[in-house]
Formats: sequence, structure tokens, C-alpha cells
Amino acid sequence: MPTMVSYPGVYIEEISSGVRTITGVATSITAFIGRTRRGPPNDPVRVQSFAEFERTFGGLWSASTLGYAVAQFFQNGGGDALIVRIAGSGGAASKASVSKLVPGPAAAAPTGALSLVAAANGTWGDSLWARIEPVPGSADDTVFNLTVLDNQTGTTEQFLNLSTDAASPRYVKTVLEQGSTLVRVDGAVPAKLVAGVVDEKTLDPKKPPILDDALSEQFKSGGDGGDITNDDISKPDLEAKKEGIWALEKADLFNLLCIPPLKPDADLGLQTRDAATAYCKKRRALFIVDPLIGWDSHAKALKGVDATFMARSSYAALFFPFVRAPDPEKKGQVASFAPCGAVAGIFARTDAARGVWKAPAGLEATISGVSGPTVKLTDGENGQLNPQAINCLRSFPNFGTVVWGSRTLDGFDQLGSEWKYIPVRRLALFIEESLYRGTQWVVFEPNDEPLWAQVRLNLGAFMHNLFRQGAFQGKSPAEAYFVKCDKDTTTQNDINLGIVNIVVGFAPLKPAEFVVIKIQQIAGDIAT
Repeated sequence: MPTMVSYPGVYIEEISSGVRTITGVATSITAFIGRTRRGPPNDPVRVQSFAEFERTFGGLWSASTLGYAVAQFFQNGGGDALIVRIAGSGGAASKASVSKLVPGPAAAAPTGALSLVAAANGTWGDSLWARIEPVPGSADDTVFNLTVLDNQTGTTEQFLNLSTDAASPRYVKTVLEQGSTLVRVDGAVPAKLVAGVVDEKTLDPKKPPILDDALSEQFKSGGDGGDITNDDISKPDLEAKKEGIWALEKADLFNLLCIPPLKPDADLGLQTRDAATAYCKKRRALFIVDPLIGWDSHAKALKGVDATFMARSSYAALFFPFVRAPDPEKKGQVASFAPCGAVAGIFARTDAARGVWKAPAGLEATISGVSGPTVKLTDGENGQLNPQAINCLRSFPNFGTVVWGSRTLDGFDQLGSEWKYIPVRRLALFIEESLYRGTQWVVFEPNDEPLWAQVRLNLGAFMHNLFRQGAFQGKSPAEAYFVKCDKDTTTQNDINLGIVNIVVGFAPLKPAEFVVIKIQQIAGDIAT
């Protein structure tokens, strides 16, 4: 609004430039879904290193394929991962009944005990210890201090001045639910916790108090449960509960999705593959698909990629075959692993070095930490798989194992899809997500030329920045992209309906999949 003038003089007024910079979103946040030893179930947790994954989810586990996929992801250049733990049925959380105890000259029995349970199912909870102590200087039996130790990881949680009174701001049940990653209250909270005295002579001086049986309680009776199934990941009724694949609804953004085999000898089912692809389409992400365990030759792969495998989509990409690598859980014995984690790491590494518009394949896309693919493919076999949109992992002398294909599952030659190539699809997803988030300010603005001009300015600046980085074809901006938002895209009827139409076009770079070199002899001059 114009400045209200009231006295003769000079007035200063700041005018908005209309520039609202659009920032590109991340391109290689990878979601992993599967079974782990520990961690919160159906709750995506972001980790940025394998050490962090080990602390939260328990690291490698021979009964599950997820830990190996995550390890290969970080080993090959990955930086951000979202982990969704799927727990098998029949599991149990470890429990303990903890009393308030203090060392003293004579023994006195405690009154009241607090029942605690591990925060999630699994035998990991059997490594928990808990101790309750009086608050120093307080004779109030409704307040106490609680210490919890995870003896497996060394993590200690201490909660001071907890209360058994539900009206207290330090009510034990509420505090543990909001602040503890290890334990929860199991059942009712006793009205009072009267301290008992433990004879000092029974204490072990070699043990810290939290690990002394006389003062603390160890949790018991945890169970990991059975193997996970496709229904645990993709049963349709999980969507309403935000569990399984749909637990990612709780996450703000992910770009790649990896669901390794259910267990070392059990593939994902059609239900899960199709549900994952549909969900990736909704969230503007790409599903990295593993081949079936039984595909031990290129012929089986060719025969297996049909409607019974999964529906073709540009939101999914298949990589074949499995890779071989040492298994630390089996003293370094070489085993076969699904490639999705390693391939996702290659995607992340390529994005950081070259940009999302560069195909994550070629001699630069070497897979670290593997001894080779389980099936060694020839050029001729590769030539049969590539037209079927099966991206091959090849082993070359002096280069090692590399990703040697960059097609989406929509890249089957006979389909003639414009989303044939992975970098084209991923660049489009990057632009879509960035513009979706960067144009939220437009909502409820007056729908007329001043707004349209601001839209053209801000979106044009974003697209021009990508052009300068080499993301598009063309020698000039006019050849590379366009942004339209004017009376031609938004008619008066659109304005009456509250709609503003923005049209953005770009000329994507496509990988040089086939290199043809023509050699010709020069005959030389012939004397006449």
C-alpha cells in the first residue's frame, strides 16, 4: 500500500522485486523398505551413513537383505537414505518390571514396580537394562529418576524427576513416549514407587550400577518374529494405516525406492512391484527393480520380463543380474546380492558429479565392493536384453563391474515411449517437484498479468539456470526451454474458475546409447 503522508518531507518506501527464487529439490534421497533387527516399525527414519543405520536398525543381518542393500548404497556414493522397517508377524517386545532401589546397610523390600517394554519388537530388546532411583533430597514417592541402557550399542537414556501422577508435566508415560527411543510404559503406572534398600555387600564392584542385577533389571522375552511377506509391504488395506510402502507418506521427499528381496531366497511378488511403481508415480520417484533370484541366464531374464513380472512403466527401472560380494556375516564368504542398493548409490554419485540429466551408466558408473555380476554377459546377450528395457550390469577388464544400461521399463523398443531413458524421466521429475514446491506462493494471488509476469520471471530463472548447467539441448535458451503463462494459456473462463495455467517445456538430453564409427580408406589421387 502507498505510504500515508502526513507532514512535508521525504518518505522511503521499499518495493518488492517480485523475485521468488525456486530452489531445486534433492534428487537422490533413497527409500529402503524391508526387515531389520531393530528400529521403529512403519516409520521412515533418515540416515546419512551406514554407521547411523547400524545404531538405529542393527546393521547387517543374514536373515534380511535390507542391510546389505543399504551398505552397498553408501559404499557406492549414496548420502541420504530413508529406512522403513517392516516387522515380521509373531514378534514380541522385551519387557521388565523395575523397582526403585538404593544401596544401603540393610535390605528393605520395595513397594510398587514400573512395567517397561522395549519400544519395538525384536530380540534386540533383551540387551536393555533399566534402573529406578529416588530423586536426591526428595522424600516424595511419586517422583523418581530412570536410567535405561542399551548394552548392545552403549546408548544410555536418563530421565530425571519423572512422576507417577498423570496430571504432572513429567508423567512417566508421556515423557517416555515423547523422549525415549528405547522403552515405553507397559500397562498401568503404580501410584507410588517406594524405594527398597539393597545390601551393599551383594553388589558387584566390578560392574557399573546399571548392569548390576541387584540394582537393575534386564529386559527379557523379545522375539524377532517370522519372515516378512508381500502383504506386510503392499497389502492394499495398509494404505489407510500408512504402513508398508505407504509409511513413506510420513516422509517429505524421496526420489528413489529400493525394496530388496523379502529374504535371501524369496523374491518380491507382483503385488509389491506394481504397488511400488504406482506409489512412485504418485510421489514423483523412480522404483529400482531387482531381477528374480532364479534368473541365472540372459535367456531366463528375457523370458521372465512379461506381464507376470510387473506392468511396464517409466517410473520403474530393472537392473540385471545380481552382484557377488563378500558377506561379513559369513566371515567374508562370497554371496549373491540384489543390485538395487549399489545401483541407487551410483545414481546418487552421478547426480553429485554430473547432474540428474546424466545417465547413471557407463565406464564412470563402476560398482565398488563387488567381485562381479553373477551372470557374465556377452555383447550379443546384452544386445538382446537392452531392447527389452533390461539394464545390464557388465564386467570389463581394467574397469570392473559397471552399470551398462539406462532405460526405464517403458523403454521397450516397440513401445516408442518418450520416457524411454532414465535421465529424461528423472530430469522431468526433478523439474516437476521443484516447480510444485516453488510455486506454492501463487495460490490465492490475484489472477492477472502482474501475477503471470512474476510466474514467467521466476520459473524462467529456474529453467535458465538448468540450461547454463547443461541440462538441456540447444545452443540458446529459446531452443532449450520455454515458460508460458499469459492470456493464451489462461482464458477468462479459467480465471472465473480460479485457475492459472502454466506451461513449461524443455528439450532433454538423451544418452548416446550407440556409438557408430565409420572407417573408410582414402584411395589417394589417381594420375590422369
